[in-house]
This record gives sequence, structure tokens and C-alpha cells, in this order.
Amino acid sequence: MPSYAPAITALTARPLALWKQLRDDLVWIAREHPDAVLASSLAAEDMVVFHAMSIYAPELQTLTLDTGRLHAETVQMAAAIRQHYQREILFFRPEPERVQAHVQQHGAHAFYESVELRKQCCQIRKVEPLRRALAGRSAWITGQRREQSASRSELARQEYDAVFGLQKFNPLTEWTHEDVWAVIRGLGIPYNPLHDQGYPSIGCEPCTRAIRPGEDVRAGRWWWEQRDSLECGLHAGNLHSSVNT
Repeated sequence: MPSYAPAITALTARPLALWKQLRDDLVWIAREHPDAVLASSLAAEDMVVFHAMSIYAPELQTLTLDTGRLHAETVQMAAAIRQHYQREILFFRPEPERVQAHVQQHGAHAFYESVELRKQCCQIRKVEPLRRALAGRSAWITGQRREQSASRSELARQEYDAVFGLQKFNPLTEWTHEDVWAVIRGLGIPYNPLHDQGYPSIGCEPCTRAIRPGEDVRAGRWWWEQRDSLECGLHAGNLHSSVNT
């Protein structure tokens, strides 16, 4: 076992049961889909999955999308976890020509002007790079949870992703915010320091703010928009089951 292997005796009953289920899920995924990849934003949920993968399914790879607009803390987090785990992370970036053309036509902060322009920016900086990252793979893994938003309330643990054309696994579907942090604290999992500054959900720096008391965990994402538009296209299938669409 690596030096960061969990002292799972530190976990109480529910987090321990969830951790064991995550372990079993990842072992099964690695056996059935050895080319599966974790798409990580380097936020808390993804760090839980990454930590478990590093121990129980180290053959699986992890990718992250460097949009060119990440917080400095997120960029530093990527370097820190590579050193801590001695594992490489695959970085995928947008095509510079498409970014430049969009900025020249609409401006550097056009995403504030309309949902359509914001989604165009997400398409260029996130969706298209993810499409390249998933090309030729049979499955991908996410850290999504049902509790995070209305558009994720019917999230399945396993589903066919028709947008990208492969299987999709969401092993933290039933985890609560408290479950995530119980495991992080109990197992000493590294996490993005932005979480201590009021950012439960972390995306691009211009599009993410700290949340206020009583707000839902994704209220800081694209906060200037209506609450039913808070997906970027990476998980477009979530919107199919949303009561708001």
C-alpha cells in the first residue's frame, strides 16, 4: 500500500460504508473498462475519487481541463497532488485559435452578457477539450452528486453518455456534502484551499464566486444567471431530467 493509503478506522459507519462501496466500484470499473478516465476539476469530490483510485485502481488515468482561466489555487493544487501521489494528470486545453476568435468577436468577458455566449465559451474551453480527451475511450468517471443541484437530482451511478458516446460512472451519486468532508478529514485527503474560502464548487475564476450562507452548493457558479442554466455542457445529459428544462 502507498504511504497515503487510508486509515479507514478513522471513519464512522456511513462514510466507511460509502468509502468501501467506492473502492468496490472503482475496482469493477478498472476491470471492465481499463481505459476509463476520471475527469477531475480538482475539487473536493474529485479528490475523494482520485485518492481512492490511486490506492485501489492506480491503472486508471485522470484528466483535468485547463481552460486558461483557472484560479491560481487550482493550478497550484494540480502540481501539489502530482507531487503528493507521484501520479501524472493528463491536461487538455482549448484550441488557441478558437479562443482567440471568440474573444475577438465577442470580447474577453462576453459570458456575462448572455447564457448563449457563456455556453459558447464553455463549449470552446471545456466541452471540446473533453471530447478530445474522451475520444476512443469506453468510459469516464465523475465526482457528481445528486445533492449538488436540481439538474443532478436524478443522477444515475452508471449511465450511457449519448453526448460523448461512452459509459459514464458517477460513484458519488448518493454522497452528501457531509459525507465528502468526513472522508476528506478522516483520511487526510489533500483539497483545494478555495474550499476554505467559501467555494464548495470550483470552476473558472471569472465564473465562480464564494457562496453566501444558505445558498446551495452550486450557487457560486455562473451566479448572474437563472438557476436552471447552471451546467456547462460537460454533463448535458443532466438537463434531460431536470424539471426546469
